[in-house]
Amino acid sequence: MPAAPITFFNRQTQRIETEAVYGEGFLRFTYESPLGALPLHALVKRAAFSRWYGSRMDSPASRAKVAPFLATYGVDTGEFADSPDSFRTFNEFFYRKLKSQARPIAAGENEIAFPADGRHLVLPDIATCGDFFIKGTRFDLAALLGDVETAKRYEHGSMLISRLCPVDYHRFHFPCSGIPGGAMLINGPLYSVSPIALRKRPSILWENKREITQLNKTCAGVIRLIEVGATCVGSIVQTYCPGEEVQKGTEKGYFRFGGSCFITIFEPGKIRFTDDLIEHSRAGREVYARMGDVAARVQTA
Repeated sequence: MPAAPITFFNRQTQRIETEAVYGEGFLRFTYESPLGALPLHALVKRAAFSRWYGSRMDSPASRAKVAPFLATYGVDTGEFADSPDSFRTFNEFFYRKLKSQARPIAAGENEIAFPADGRHLVLPDIATCGDFFIKGTRFDLAALLGDVETAKRYEHGSMLISRLCPVDYHRFHFPCSGIPGGAMLINGPLYSVSPIALRKRPSILWENKREITQLNKTCAGVIRLIEVGATCVGSIVQTYCPGEEVQKGTEKGYFRFGGSCFITIFEPGKIRFTDDLIEHSRAGREVYARMGDVAARVQTA
């Protein structure tokens, strides 16, 4: 029986589309086949495997992968801040910068911007989400945050899960203005964050290696920002300065090679997600949108 395709709603085209999954055959073998469990647990989820693969993407020979990748996935090179010919390695291309006008930032004072390009899913009330990818699986907020008391504060809060594919722009940004603290590292394995993996093991999001930042003095209360590592992510690189005020859309950092995930958590009653995010997330379908687009609005009443 053919595997079900991965579909998402594209905000740019206003259509439901099928995702071209990078390395789909390997992912389906590893996460959907009983035989794949052995290499998954013995090798693939381990940090050493991702470091090894990441180092390959830093080698001069990896530069030859850039042109075929651009052609296969139709990446818009007109957005690049630098010429496609200027990248010395595949990783340099992967965490490329874009022209400032390529990602306009939501201008409204009460508008929360997407922190990254990607496919987005929302939980308007984390505590009432009883079917996270698999029926009866609840999102384990305490495990994700690594602290039971902090989890209680956000128990009925809202969550935005932004999944970045290898084809996406891999720098992440602040969703609103505020003052960020330092990033706290929680170590863990490096499973894939592809829907192929998440639909078999939703707990990946609160098991994988991650970094958590508290964003203070925002228009939407105290926000938690979480970068989740994944298979073949060489590293999470923070480029902001803790303690210094940032503006909405300011770069926070970037992921090196691999699919990755960025999670934004809001306190209860502070924001309302846009209608398309609520509608499609309720149907279990992600929404593709770009960094800077409107993700939510602050509740003022």
